[in-house]
Amino acid sequence: MGNMLETVNQQLDERARGRRRFLRVGAAAGGGLLVGFVLPGCNRKESDRQEAPPEKAVGHAATKVSEAAGLAPNAFIRIDREGLVTLIMHKVEMGQGTYTSIPMLIAEELGVDLAKVKLEHAPADNNLYSDPLLGGQVTGGSTSIRGAWKPLREAGAAARAVLVQAAAQTWNVAPDTLRVANGAVTNGAGKTLHYGELVDAAAKLEPPKTVTLKDPGAYTLIGKKHARLDSPPKVDGSAQFGIDVKLPNMGIAAVSACPVIGGKLIASNDPKALAVPGVREVLKIGNAVAVVATNMWAAKQGLAALAPQWDFGGNAGVTTAGIVADMMEKSKAGGAVATDEGNALKELDGDAKDGRKIEAIYEAPFLAHATMEPMNCAVDLRADGCDLYCGTQVPSLAQGAAAKLTGLPLEKVKVHNFYLGGGFGRRLEVDYVTQAVAFARAQARPGPVKFVWTREEDIQHDMYRPYYVDRLAAKLDDKGMPQAWFHRVTGSSIMARFAPPAVKNGIDPDAVEGAADLQYTIPALRVEYLRHEPPIPTAFWRGVGPTHNVFVVESFIDELAHAAKQDPVAYRRALLDKSPRLLGVLNLAALKAGWGKPMKAVAGRKVGRGISVQFAFGSYMAQIAEVSVGPEGDVIVHRVVCALDCGQPVNPDGIVAQMEGGIVFGLTAALWGEITLEAGRVVQTNFGDYRMMRMNEAPKVEVHIVASKDEPGGIGEPGTSGIAPALCNAIFAATGQRIRKLPVATALKKA
Repeated sequence: MGNMLETVNQQLDERARGRRRFLRVGAAAGGGLLVGFVLPGCNRKESDRQEAPPEKAVGHAATKVSEAAGLAPNAFIRIDREGLVTLIMHKVEMGQGTYTSIPMLIAEELGVDLAKVKLEHAPADNNLYSDPLLGGQVTGGSTSIRGAWKPLREAGAAARAVLVQAAAQTWNVAPDTLRVANGAVTNGAGKTLHYGELVDAAAKLEPPKTVTLKDPGAYTLIGKKHARLDSPPKVDGSAQFGIDVKLPNMGIAAVSACPVIGGKLIASNDPKALAVPGVREVLKIGNAVAVVATNMWAAKQGLAALAPQWDFGGNAGVTTAGIVADMMEKSKAGGAVATDEGNALKELDGDAKDGRKIEAIYEAPFLAHATMEPMNCAVDLRADGCDLYCGTQVPSLAQGAAAKLTGLPLEKVKVHNFYLGGGFGRRLEVDYVTQAVAFARAQARPGPVKFVWTREEDIQHDMYRPYYVDRLAAKLDDKGMPQAWFHRVTGSSIMARFAPPAVKNGIDPDAVEGAADLQYTIPALRVEYLRHEPPIPTAFWRGVGPTHNVFVVESFIDELAHAAKQDPVAYRRALLDKSPRLLGVLNLAALKAGWGKPMKAVAGRKVGRGISVQFAFGSYMAQIAEVSVGPEGDVIVHRVVCALDCGQPVNPDGIVAQMEGGIVFGLTAALWGEITLEAGRVVQTNFGDYRMMRMNEAPKVEVHIVASKDEPGGIGEPGTSGIAPALCNAIFAATGQRIRKLPVATALKKA
């Protein structure tokens, strides 16, 4: 995904240089200043909607804004007569902190206190709120700040310019004699006009054709630590998630789908379920049942009494062992070529006396998302419309799926989005929404129903991170440095399902990200991709392609360093001459971790350090893990040192939190994460057998952010994708055992 996004971003930058971005100001309904702007890349060819958001959706931002030829505004800021700034958010908040960092961009250029900025969820509208980096109204891919960085600052600067112009006209002075601070304009005589006093006059003015953005040296918000704006409501319980929805006369439904993909319902004990106090109705669709009750406990009791029976269908014999054996065999065949430089195949087929050849096969397992908030969706379906209440990363996709299923016009389907109790890519899918709508269509009793998956349902009916098999080979010269590198990735193509146009010439750009764009200088390089679809659904998982590719690449480069009898950090340094920013974070991490100095001994345990580096999501990162391994193979991660160059930091406090969370998320998966199948069904059911890292198991995490004025990179996913190889390389340093198949616990247990 990241490679594709970087290419699109470059194209959009080139396009933007050929025209100025669309910025318009006008009067907001009820008075005030309305700023409409476009995110680069959205044009009328891609959009059939020409109007501003409906008043129901965004309140006072309903005033229509005039258009420039070929463009329609897709994001709005309004400033009311009290000086309060409202930003219509085209992104969702799922713990990544964008509901703090994105408002900081506006507040910085506008010159207002962050407390004066409030947010409203954008309605589902793929035309008005499409993210050009992702091609739709999507939150994912660590793109929120990258996509908003320029347009939101420019919108803030445009609003500031017309407010200053309005003040200049009031005082009959030149605009460049005025200063802006704390939501007010001040002149040299000490007079002040607050924004609320200026908005009506400013709404009548044309914004400047070009805006002057603040010099980074003048930033008062960007680059400074700021507490999360969504923390207080999450602490006091007032924050609303999809699972918190309460509607008049709403039923609550417990859901059970066939445990085997492709199966169907053949029998159930409806009378027994309906006899449970509180149960209202039993709903059935082809592969699932739901029991609607007045409360969740009654619904669960009714579902247990229902005792559904299933025809498991053709996948009843599927096992993980069978899937992997098939993948291993298929991975021997040639794949589509993602990178081909310097004739690597010929180099690797050369005479052995020309150099040493190292080969390895790596495997990464299926993984569940296991978000804190399991899947849920409340549906109020009526003859004249449908309202969805849920947390989703793709509101317009949810809207479209519901419209298609119900036959309603798109505008008759309303998506009410909430905070997401974790996304990690799971809520990029709308299977739980379509299931809920299908159940709602089967209702005999009218009224809204909230459909809730239990934790067991959530884990056993997830859309899983693909299983991958990777074949690698390298040829070393007489100094131990790689002269040829071969890497074949075999796995599911999520992009082929999620965004088919992105797959070209057989290459899924997400599946090879972190492998095809290798940062090391190697004369001959060949990377292939071989698509292989398992009989279970696959989807993006936090860190997407790089989560698996960085593990493989950084583990194998460690193998080469060991074969060359060289220090892993020194070996990487020698190969990073074309990537100075990656070299910079490598050196910083090594310095902060005390690389080369002995680790503190742990009684009865072997200790070791491991390193990984990566360039992914527009950010450069190095991680060093310090571990100890007990005689029974149990691993304790004591410390992780992370050095990050993500360009201009917006909210350093949020960046540190994302690195800490991403590292713990990645460690959990690397140590224990594994979804397995027997008799066609997922074996794991809950946190008892799909283990999460506990607080007492979490390592000390140190995050060091490189001071930079480059455009921001992504931060939501890099921490997750970089930790597995650092962990496994540390285990090798401690024990001499190379882990080529995750999770670590299974690998060490078998050893």
